Amino acid sequence: MTSLDWVGQPVPVSTLLTGRQGTVHSLRGGHDFRSRIANLGFTVGASLKVMQNYGHGPIIVSVRGTLVALGRGEAALVLVKPLKENA
Repeated sequence: MTSLDWVGQPVPVSTLLTGRQGTVHSLRGGHDFRSRIANLGFTVGASLKVMQNYGHGPIIVSVRGTLVALGRGEAALVLVKPLKENA
């Protein structure tokens, strides 16, 4: 994958629709949150896919082969570079 596969600027995971994929760009928030979320697999460069985002309630993300449910506040602190959708 090259940077040409990315679309635009980093965005919060909470803004990605179901089925969209991206690469973790950075983590915001306090030290405890960043440490916990990194331990769940959300490290810079990790690929992820949004499995469920209904626009309310938790967001379910597949990262490193594991499904993780994030609250909307948590998902807003994980910035990703979205990947282009397949044409």
